[in-house]
Amino acid sequence: MTVRYDLEGVGMRYGTTEVLRNVTLSFREAEMVALTGPNGAGKSTLLGIMAGLREGFSGSCKLNGRATDAWRRRDFARQVAMVPQSLKLDFPFTAEQVVLMGRTPYAGGLFESPGDWEAVERAMAVTDTLEFRARDFRALSGGERQRVVLASALAQEPRALLLDEPTTFLDLQHQLTIYELLRDLARGGLLVIAVTHDLNLAAAYSDRVVALRKGVVMADAPPGEALTVERMREVFGVEAEWLRRPGGGAWIAYGN
Repeated sequence: MTVRYDLEGVGMRYGTTEVLRNVTLSFREAEMVALTGPNGAGKSTLLGIMAGLREGFSGSCKLNGRATDAWRRRDFARQVAMVPQSLKLDFPFTAEQVVLMGRTPYAGGLFESPGDWEAVERAMAVTDTLEFRARDFRALSGGERQRVVLASALAQEPRALLLDEPTTFLDLQHQLTIYELLRDLARGGLLVIAVTHDLNLAAAYSDRVVALRKGVVMADAPPGEALTVERMREVFGVEAEWLRRPGGGAWIAYGN
């Protein structure tokens, strides 16, 4: 099944504070989208609405033409997986058991099927987590835990993958590895939407950048168009410039 999100006039308030205002966006399969903006811009709230985790918003959010709150949760979880910034578990689950939890939408009995274990194996292989599959999840480093949570989401075999700052706890090597993986997943047909503060990762790996400021969409375009010097000044309040390496490639430098 293909996947498509349509948001129209989405707004959200927490008390008297307006967090999102009239957000209208569409996302479809085989797309890598970076969702960026300063703290308090509404990024995580928007992702939560798309994941079916937020109530009380105005406007509409539809997955494949059906409102997110109209889906049966089991069916929705076979389409959409969410990777939070962090996950805390108080019980002694191994890393492999945490990844196996991603197979819950497919559970059909008391025991896991061969297909469940195959999905777990694939997900742990691509996230480089097989080496600590038997370790207590609570004993892992922040970066290791984040990769296990991503593996659990991939074990869901979703059509859309929503990630809230997926590389926050990762070292530089694994930041690049995860973004290369996300880009490859998008090229393979998934819709991947990742909240990030790292504009260089957004520029290097995404097909499209959506920038929010104070709950309003300020840009929705390919990286080179969304992250102009003027736009970065407007959205983030910083001076920035694009620099180019002699051998090709570019990156964003920041200053005051």
